[in-house]
Amino acid sequence: MAKVVVRSLKIKPNTSGKTSVTEKRVRDRAGQLKTLRTLDVGSRTFGADLQYVFGKNVAKARRDNKRVIGVADIAVSKR
Repeated sequence: MAKVVVRSLKIKPNTSGKTSVTEKRVRDRAGQLKTLRTLDVGSRTFGADLQYVFGKNVAKARRDNKRVIGVADIAVSKR
C-alpha cells in the first residue's frame, strides 16, 4: 500500500537571504552587457538556487518574446 502525501510543490523561499548564486555583469563579443549567473554545485541550497536561476532565464525569454513578436509564449507551428 502506498502512502499518499499532499503538500505544496512550491519551494519555500530562502529566509536566511544566503544563496550560492553569484551574478556578474560581463560583455559579450559584440560589446553588449549580459548577466552571468553561476551556481555552487556543493551548496546546500542548490535546488532552490537552480530554480531561481531557471525562473530568471524564463522571465527574460518571455520579455524578449513579448518585445519581438508581441506574445510572451507561443508555439511554433509545424509545417
